[in-house]
Amino acid sequence: MPSENTVFIGKKETMQYVLALVAQFHSSSEVSVKARGKNISRAVDVVEITRNRYVPDAKVRTIEISTEKLTGEDGKTANVSSIEIFLTKEGAGAGA
Repeated sequence: MPSENTVFIGKKETMQYVLALVAQFHSSSEVSVKARGKNISRAVDVVEITRNRYVPDAKVRTIEISTEKLTGEDGKTANVSSIEIFLTKEGAGAGA
């Protein structure tokens, strides 16, 4: 899936990511949501709010979880969990 169809979850308010996800669904029928560490729960919230309130025909296609090794400024490595949720929009297709 192209990176332009991916919403990266960070420290902004949840509804900003929900609006970004809804906007992505206007141009594509497949979108992914990525998050790492403490933002994983926010990613799940974003997907569920989007599915339940704004894009009811959006379905979770797959969920991928992994661990990434990140090196800090002090040279130490840390394991950080990450998630990628792939969504598809069923029905009339993109833009409908």
